[in-house]
Amino acid sequence: MTLFVGLGNPGKTYEGTRHNIGFRLIDKLINETQARDISKQSFEGKLYRSSDTLFLKPTTFMNLSGKSLQAVKHFFKVPLDEIIVIHDDIDLPFGAVRFKSGGGHGGHNGLRSIDSHITKEYIRVRVGVGKPEHKSQVADYVLHDFSLEEEAMMPQLLAHLTKACLALKEQPLNRVRSLYTLKSIDDLLKS
Repeated sequence: MTLFVGLGNPGKTYEGTRHNIGFRLIDKLINETQARDISKQSFEGKLYRSSDTLFLKPTTFMNLSGKSLQAVKHFFKVPLDEIIVIHDDIDLPFGAVRFKSGGGHGGHNGLRSIDSHITKEYIRVRVGVGKPEHKSQVADYVLHDFSLEEEAMMPQLLAHLTKACLALKEQPLNRVRSLYTLKSIDDLLKS
């Protein structure tokens, strides 16, 4: 059983924000695989299933994402190496895509929460959202919508990420990394 977890914040206010790129990708994966809603209150999130794959959008707000993930992990006995967390990354330029297993949280509160609940040994899909000019603007920056220019490129980026995530189910991490890593959105636009 593979579990994809998209990080984000629940509610209309946050839908188009940079912090919610994980939720947006989960929505695309749910649609692509025709997954059905199997949410329960105890999961503290929206959970969908398509054959041997689970898709989770924690509704605990970003800083408590680990609670929801831990509940689903234990209920379905999902091994750590089958957990794939999709999150925004301000240390990467917009549209960059990286894959890694384990590592630090880099100041990301969603990852910090997950690390404290299930350890760090899960796969991460890091999606670059760019960064603000000043460090003091980070919280405000990730809670704002993508620019119109970025939003125009979102369908291509989400399509690429969907292919990459589905490949993670079938292929080893190194192979997926070699096929789907992007340095920035320009890599995608010129391919």
